[in-house]
Amino acid sequence: MTTHSNNRRSALFAALGLLAWPASFAARPIAPSPATSAASSPEVWPRAAQVPGGVARLSLGPAAVRPAAHTGDVPLLVLGDASEWTALVGIPLAAVPGEASIMVQTEGKGPRQMTYTIAPKRYSEQRLKVSPKTVDLSPQDQARYERERDHQAVVIATFSTPLPQASTLRMQVPVPGRRSSSFGLRRVFNGQARNPHSGMDIAAGTGTPVTAPLPGRVIDTGDYFFNGNTVWLDHGGGLLTMYCHLSATDVKTGDVLKTGERLGAVGATGRVTGPHLHWGVMLNRTMVDPALFLAA
Repeated sequence: MTTHSNNRRSALFAALGLLAWPASFAARPIAPSPATSAASSPEVWPRAAQVPGGVARLSLGPAAVRPAAHTGDVPLLVLGDASEWTALVGIPLAAVPGEASIMVQTEGKGPRQMTYTIAPKRYSEQRLKVSPKTVDLSPQDQARYERERDHQAVVIATFSTPLPQASTLRMQVPVPGRRSSSFGLRRVFNGQARNPHSGMDIAAGTGTPVTAPLPGRVIDTGDYFFNGNTVWLDHGGGLLTMYCHLSATDVKTGDVLKTGERLGAVGATGRVTGPHLHWGVMLNRTMVDPALFLAA
């Protein structure tokens, strides 16, 4: 289950998301049309889906040196080689359908603006009953949440090298189980509307091992008000993953994990309705649909 609770949290992630620029240079998507790109060729990871909560794959063309690309002041993951570079752009759930853009800097050339189109997508609604104290926060809980929000804003700004390899971005599911809640659901807690669901919930019994979907470094662990026991992994280049509501955390900050290595166990800590893993994938400080990194 997602950890967002109020408009202030929504504002934080909106501020860290996509910033539109005026149009000047049309980007060439490496995928079919936006409405169908989520079903594009399975050998390309993540699959493209130019919708709120999706990923745009934008061709930057050939260059001897890897170009730099940004959305606002947030760096983007650029992968490929001298014959073809690709910018991977995480699109916020709050993004307005229509034209958006990135800025690209290629060695020996001036910066250029590249535009692309975000197609609309309507997500379903989910109504949940949870403890009232996790919806209407006490002053003490509100203060705790704000401290944790500020701390995690630093965590999600991580952009490290080495960058991941384009050929290795297909992820393994971190825990076997039924997907009990889908990414992007508009959620209503105890009759009060809250921010959309920003991850994938996987139902599994307490104590079920949770493993790394890709090689990564642990950049944060903690017990958070909404998330419960949480682990963040850094996979390089602004690609991060998070694991929430754990009953056990088996790693510490600085640990380096291989694909399939255990990081914790499924639990029901934080704001939950039962044991499950909340798994989030973040790209350029934006939560995107984890399903785009998985085999269908």
